[in-house]
Amino acid sequence: MKPTTLLFYLLLLSGIIFPFAANSQQVSLSRQAEISVMTLGPYQGEIYSAFGHTAIHVKDPMNRVDWVFNYGVFDFDQENFFWNFARGKLLYQLGLSDYGRFVNHYIGENRYVIEQYLNLTQQEKQEMVDFLVNNYKPENREYNYNYVYDNCSSKVPEILGKIFPGRIDYSHHYVKEGTTVRDLMDEYLVYQPWGDWIIDVGLGYEIDREAAPETYMFLPDYVKLALDSARLSTDSSSVPLVQRTDLVYQSKPEEQSNGVFTPFNTFILVFFIVGFFTNRDFKREKRSHWVDVVLFTFVGILAWWLVFLWSATDHLSKENMNIFWAIPFHIPLVYFLNTKKLRKFSMIYFQLVGIWYLILLLIWEAIPQPLHNALLPLVITMILRCFYIAYDLRKKLKVTTK
Repeated sequence: MKPTTLLFYLLLLSGIIFPFAANSQQVSLSRQAEISVMTLGPYQGEIYSAFGHTAIHVKDPMNRVDWVFNYGVFDFDQENFFWNFARGKLLYQLGLSDYGRFVNHYIGENRYVIEQYLNLTQQEKQEMVDFLVNNYKPENREYNYNYVYDNCSSKVPEILGKIFPGRIDYSHHYVKEGTTVRDLMDEYLVYQPWGDWIIDVGLGYEIDREAAPETYMFLPDYVKLALDSARLSTDSSSVPLVQRTDLVYQSKPEEQSNGVFTPFNTFILVFFIVGFFTNRDFKREKRSHWVDVVLFTFVGILAWWLVFLWSATDHLSKENMNIFWAIPFHIPLVYFLNTKKLRKFSMIYFQLVGIWYLILLLIWEAIPQPLHNALLPLVITMILRCFYIAYDLRKKLKVTTK
């Protein structure tokens, strides 16, 4: 995280950015009041900002109101912060800040800023502000964050639905048949290769089912698209929900690069390194135990991480088919390869695992959950080493039985 970004969020949390945030009061809006939904573009500096952001802007010059309500705030000081984060039980909260400072931060990161001004009556504007101010009270502002089903973007259609129940009609013209949550995430992770890899490994089949139209709105750009064509019912007819759209800032083109060490390139390099040592071991008739420890410890750690995510968290990590290649039993078995009493068992285990990995390559495309293609060279590397371990242990067993 950039120091300036960290400072921005720390200031936001401490209330320094906007003194009003400490004790908000009800306000009676004037006829000049306007309410807009802000769409803030993606930023590739951090993985969490790669999807963009959504906020609500309330402006009333007569009352000197220029507020941004933002559901994307979390508090590092909350009890058990890191443990809750790991378990997917993190509390987010509604934040409140000054518009000028808020928008300048995003412009400083070259993120486009779009405002959609809502086509509301005076009474409807007042209802919406009253709802937001009440929601900002300390006893109401926190919510259980979920990065797909309950986040800063999905909160906007949620609260609009609560304030105007049954009155908003979305056309969902942006929905593409067969698109999954993983597909939608991938649209924003082109320049986040390791972030994309971690998400693909860590999240399970839950995000590979076809996304419902409302699910698209976990992404800010799709909230904007939904609002563009939405209509608000009145007593006798319906009106467009968005009265006008202002482009506050157009981001400037930037050269983006994934770098050399993408996951695929890295695991290709691992394959050649392990292949080199395996070839040398074969010629010397001596297995480099450290190669096996490093390789299968890495995979084993990932495997136990997946088990933790699947069984002990609220992350969308259940039914994770990455467990097909990230096998938990690699730890501790790899540490007992040199134990004489376990040679036969270890030989059979790694031989069967090698065969299973070969089968996995054959059924790769048939698995309902798409496995990241960068895993292919890693699996091939493990096949190579599995069969060499089995070969080496079989040879040692023959020597000891003579």
